[in-house]
Amino acid sequence: MATSAPVPTSLSFFSSSLFLSSSSTKLLTRFSISFKSSSKPKLSISSQLSTLPILSFTGEKIGETYLDLKSAPPETARAVVHRAIITDQQNKRRGTASTLTRSEVRGGGRKPYPQKKTGRARRGSMRTPLRRGGGVIFGPKPRDWSIKINKKEKRLAISTALSSAAENTIVVEEFGDKFEKPKTKDFIEALKRWGLDPKQKSMFLMMEVPENVSKSSRNIGTLRMLTPRTLNLFDILNCDNLVLTPDAVDYLNGRYGEDYEGDTDDDDDDDDEGEEEGGEEADENDDAAQ
Repeated sequence: MATSAPVPTSLSFFSSSLFLSSSSTKLLTRFSISFKSSSKPKLSISSQLSTLPILSFTGEKIGETYLDLKSAPPETARAVVHRAIITDQQNKRRGTASTLTRSEVRGGGRKPYPQKKTGRARRGSMRTPLRRGGGVIFGPKPRDWSIKINKKEKRLAISTALSSAAENTIVVEEFGDKFEKPKTKDFIEALKRWGLDPKQKSMFLMMEVPENVSKSSRNIGTLRMLTPRTLNLFDILNCDNLVLTPDAVDYLNGRYGEDYEGDTDDDDDDDDEGEEEGGEEADENDDAAQ
């Protein structure tokens, strides 16, 4: 009899409650259809997730909050997140790998031995790919691996991943002033008070990381301290626990919520026009300099 494989405990979107139909996490979803005169109706889902506990620095529960994020529909969520993570990983490739072809290998210009009367195979050059030290057939050459993804699609992927991580997310009050001096031992004790295992991967999202907090946590290999500027999809999917501060929760609800209006069609057009104007001014300055 076939047995079902155990469900992993990681926050990977493959095991997330947002992508699995059978889940214990309660999601309050509302469907909204927005109509535009120049576009087709667009269906979006806003997931108000179950309440998140707010813990004090000593580990006591002092309140509750929630994340109200815009998420992709379940049938397309996996594809959106997969496309975004592939884009991030591929854009990090430097593309500097390079090998030498037989025409670029140094030396080997003379014929190694006579064509006939040796009983050996014919050889015209020592640089042939069939010999050691010769060229490489179809080897890598420097290239640009970067690919493009729309800003709205990338933001939707991040918000969808955050929604999938909500079941292992806690909120901790601001603790930047709790560390009078850098000490890793104190930070590990704080993790245990918050119910976190120092051996598991944890990601902290804070608006600002104080110097003492940064120095106290940098020797913990399983820990990632991020700010809104460094927030990325890979670290969200790669962690086992997600720790937020109240200000970070407000930032996420405002930046990745349903009511965010930062990138409208008009804004995109204005950005394109600004780039074109900047390019024209640069061309005029070059002409004047010449």
